[in-house]
Formats: sequence, C-alpha cells, structure tokens
Amino acid sequence: MPKLLHVIVACAENRVIGRDGRQPWRIPEDAKFFSGQTAGQIVVLGRICFETWPRAAEDGRRPVVITRNRALERPGVRVAGSLGEALAIAESLPGEIYVCGGQRIYEEALALPGPLRLHLTLVHAEIPGDRYFPDWRNLAWRELTRSESSDENYRYSFLTLERLVPSGT
Repeated sequence: MPKLLHVIVACAENRVIGRDGRQPWRIPEDAKFFSGQTAGQIVVLGRICFETWPRAAEDGRRPVVITRNRALERPGVRVAGSLGEALAIAESLPGEIYVCGGQRIYEEALALPGPLRLHLTLVHAEIPGDRYFPDWRNLAWRELTRSESSDENYRYSFLTLERLVPSGT
C-alpha cells in the first residue's frame, strides 16, 4: 500500500506562494512549523525550492529533487526527472513523504488520485507574487485541525486538510 502523500505549503489568500524565487513573507512561526513537520521525513521538491532552502538535507530530511540536473545528486540527496519518479524513490525510503513545492510540483501532486493530506498555512492577505498554489478550495476536503495565529505583519491559519476520495478509488 502506498504511503500517504503530504503536501505542505504556505500561501496567501490569492494563492501566492512565491515572488522572484523566494517566499514573499517572513513568518517565523510558519518556518518553525514547516521545519518541525518535515524534520526526519522525505521531502519532494523542485530544483528552485531545493536551491533556495539551504537546510533541505538537514535535520534528518531525505530530499528527492525533481530536476534534469543530475549534478545536484550527492550523498543524502536523490534526483528524479518527474514527480512520478520522485514518488517511486520516496516510497523506497523510510518516513513520511512531504511535497514541498514549487508551483508545478504542487499542481501535479494535487492532480494525483488517492488520499492526500494538505498542511496549509493560509496567510490572510493578498500578496503580489509570480508563483501560485493551485486552487485547492474546489476539491472535497475534511478539516482535521485548524489554529489561528498572527504576528506583527500578518494573520494566518494553520490547517490540516484531508482530501476526500470517492469510495472505490
């Protein structure tokens, strides 16, 4: 039986997740949440996410990077040419599988059939950006957890949602 796929993301109300190759906000509580969730786990991510996240291979994480650039492969970092290949590699590793972005990887992950758990930090603001999370609101979800928080710049919610899969799938 395949492992449950976890998708973890922080996005604004207008679905923005990035601008100019970076996250367009700094929310320490979200960074701590993200690190805690992914520590010791398998992280599946695109090349840009990997290159902009210097700690991807720390804290026991096992990165699987989706790229055509095989030069990124080194001890502890695996490279895959597609999401399907990355998930096949991830299935062979110990731990939970967390899809960490970017935009195209998220789109492909949400389009996969089967169970999926979304760990969403929803930033309650409209933020300019050039990378977006797919529209998750039109999918059938069951809310598992929710907590509200804020800092000096933003209000945000931590949500854990489980995609409802029609029986027989």
